[in-house]
Amino acid sequence: MTSAGDAPRAFPCLALDIGATKVECALVRVDGTLGSRDRILVADHEVDLIGAIIAMARRIASVETVGVVGVACAGPMTFNGEEVSPLNIPAWRDFPLRRLLLDGLDLDVHIDGDARALALAEGEFGAAKDVSSYLSMVVSTGVGGGVVIDGRLLSGDTGNAGHIGHLNVVPGGALCSCGSYGCLEAETSGWAIEARTGRPAIEADQATRHRTGDLVGRAVGSLASVLDFNHCYLAGSVALGFGDEFFEVANKSAHAVAMLHYSQDLEIRPSGLGVDGALLGAALVGWRGGQS
Repeated sequence: MTSAGDAPRAFPCLALDIGATKVECALVRVDGTLGSRDRILVADHEVDLIGAIIAMARRIASVETVGVVGVACAGPMTFNGEEVSPLNIPAWRDFPLRRLLLDGLDLDVHIDGDARALALAEGEFGAAKDVSSYLSMVVSTGVGGGVVIDGRLLSGDTGNAGHIGHLNVVPGGALCSCGSYGCLEAETSGWAIEARTGRPAIEADQATRHRTGDLVGRAVGSLASVLDFNHCYLAGSVALGFGDEFFEVANKSAHAVAMLHYSQDLEIRPSGLGVDGALLGAALVGWRGGQS
């Protein structure tokens, strides 16, 4: 392994994707190809999740020379992941993730939100290569996003810009993990659908799929009117698993609320990244030196 000063983009990035249910690790090369990789389940390591992550990362990093570590982690968090508080990992509150990874891996470490990292990957490796302003969004176990305007990923005052899952779409609706009621995540995420219907999202009936597409579309349309973008790319097991019909409903609902003339070309499309988007995004976070 090398130190941070050794031209890190000349070497593969050790990429970590830390989500609510699993943590994936892979070597990512500058052309976007992946080398050695592994994964662990969060539920299997409730006592010492960070120890398991570091052990896995060390195994992968031992395969070949690594330039830097890039991490895509669920949030919210402070800048560069100095402290993270993933809503779906209750044991991590103000958790010093960056310091522990620095100490455990002896490599430079840069961290950003998982959906924000995905937005970076969509622009470099995915469907937004030639698009300057867009929303990249995940509808899966949770709901998150990253907003790119004029070629720049928006960060906000604390680096948490893009949490589209906490737009209110059903006033007085279901309780969200953030503590509010009626957030998009509390109504359309995988866990929310299961809580509402008593069945996993993969078994959702047509009415549930239509309702999910409608709420997502209205959220995207509202945000497009505010931020002036015409492209939205959706990833995640719920959005992609619900298929073409979901995207048809979402686009119709988006246009029903985005009525201003500059939003007339708004389109919600599947992500162009495939299953490794978060790892590619994590690598870009590492190579770019953290949050934009």
